[in-house]
Amino acid sequence: MFYGIVDDTVEQDFKKEGIDYDHINVRNNLPVCQLYEEALRYEPDKTFISSTGAMATLSGKKKGRSPKDKRVVDEDSTRDEVWWGPVNTKLSKKAFDINHERAVDYLNTRERLYVVDGFAGWDPKYRLKIRIVCARPYHALFMRNMLIRPSKEELEHFGEPDFTILNAGQFPANRFTEGMSSDTSISLSFEQRKMVILGTEYAGEMKKGVFTVMHYFMPKAGVLSLHSSLNVGQDPSDVTLFFGLSGTGKTTLSADPKRFLIGDDEHCWTDQGTFNIEGGCYAKAINLSAEKEPDIYNAIRFGTVLENVVFDPFNREVDYDSGVITENTRASYPIEFIPNAKVPCVAGHPKNIVFLTCDAFGVLPPISKLTSSQAMYHFISGYTAKVAGTEEGITEPEATFSACFGQPFLVFHPVKYATMLAEKMQQHKVNVWLVNTGWNGGKYGVGSRISLKYSRALIDAIHSGELEKAEFVTSPVFNLAVPTSCTGVPAEILDPAKSWKAESGDYLESLKKLGTLFINNFKTFEDQATAEILASAPQV
Repeated sequence: MFYGIVDDTVEQDFKKEGIDYDHINVRNNLPVCQLYEEALRYEPDKTFISSTGAMATLSGKKKGRSPKDKRVVDEDSTRDEVWWGPVNTKLSKKAFDINHERAVDYLNTRERLYVVDGFAGWDPKYRLKIRIVCARPYHALFMRNMLIRPSKEELEHFGEPDFTILNAGQFPANRFTEGMSSDTSISLSFEQRKMVILGTEYAGEMKKGVFTVMHYFMPKAGVLSLHSSLNVGQDPSDVTLFFGLSGTGKTTLSADPKRFLIGDDEHCWTDQGTFNIEGGCYAKAINLSAEKEPDIYNAIRFGTVLENVVFDPFNREVDYDSGVITENTRASYPIEFIPNAKVPCVAGHPKNIVFLTCDAFGVLPPISKLTSSQAMYHFISGYTAKVAGTEEGITEPEATFSACFGQPFLVFHPVKYATMLAEKMQQHKVNVWLVNTGWNGGKYGVGSRISLKYSRALIDAIHSGELEKAEFVTSPVFNLAVPTSCTGVPAEILDPAKSWKAESGDYLESLKKLGTLFINNFKTFEDQATAEILASAPQV
């Protein structure tokens, strides 16, 4: 029994998956209003409407992704391609089939299921058709927001999907199944083109599962997949890619009211230009305010999913400063909810690339220009730093590295993505900048965090072309090209050695310490890195 837009291939696909569609009410591609109704009717203890009309809901026991429980099926067709290791842990086909059967058995016990069909990728030439099968209306609305929403005509002729996600997250994995490390399992088969989720209701697993799928299929099509945000100026050729891990300012600095937003998280770079993978945004909501991030704040309205937020039980006003449930509160909404979003979400080739880092050691300059080989080295490194108080046990700055600024989602070796990036940078003569939004004048606890107004001024100077024409000096150890001046930024800020405070110890010694951490981290990639890349390592 199907509701919504259906074609025969949906029923055929359900038969193939083993879903008993004759006895289950299948809610197929429901509109937002009906998903609200279903969530409020069938999950009254988990779903509420906020004062602005957003769907406020709970993700169960898991409040974030479970990267240690991710598995990739070891198959003949992909075995020699996948970068095996801590990111991509092998799972036997038999174990995957057991998980798949377990998920199907659980879904067949539900009174109702939800199907969402959508696209990954705004370029029709490269987009993948994705089908989500889940038991929670919140999951359906979440993926309706995050995938690109087909037109009515496209849904009527959607056909068989290129990839299917079975989300049975309310039901645990069997811990005694070979390859399981807990009762949570996120397993992918690129050969069968399926993903199975067990033991976690955190919706972000589906979003990042699609991204992992694109990280596999796009490079095989000659397309570079990137964990980045992207915006474009009034001039269509003025395109900028922003890379950065959590807390570096990627979302804030790419959300520029003077520029059009292409996307906030996942993109692809083809021979024709760039495109967003997603149809929505997934923003952190902790400490969100109308003053700091008005576009995101105002996007939280009817159609938005709010995860794990705290709100007043009477007036339903959300307390964005509260982390009582989790610090990882989130908002998922269609990209059209951002006023300056450019839809369709496609753009030309980047003119500038910005690598964002939050250096809590306080030794990296606020901005520096990278050579091609340095860009590859820093792209593969993917550096930022955690500070004291962010996690239990951290009492001083701690370096964090995530290859390609998105290591948990990579399928191939990082050097493959870096090589593709270098080829495109060279072909299109792209400027690459390393921007430190972290500490200046000393390490965390002594110096102070670089003012957001200075970081914005540096980004503005990139876009105006001012920094491209600037005079540069070479910094020690990392050999970075640092501009001597920038409009709106004090000269002493640009050179961390000049603003360094004695209480932080010797500046050069601290710089060498960070350089050593880079070198030790890069040992993982030395076997496939070129001599040119290795020559761009810090000189300690």
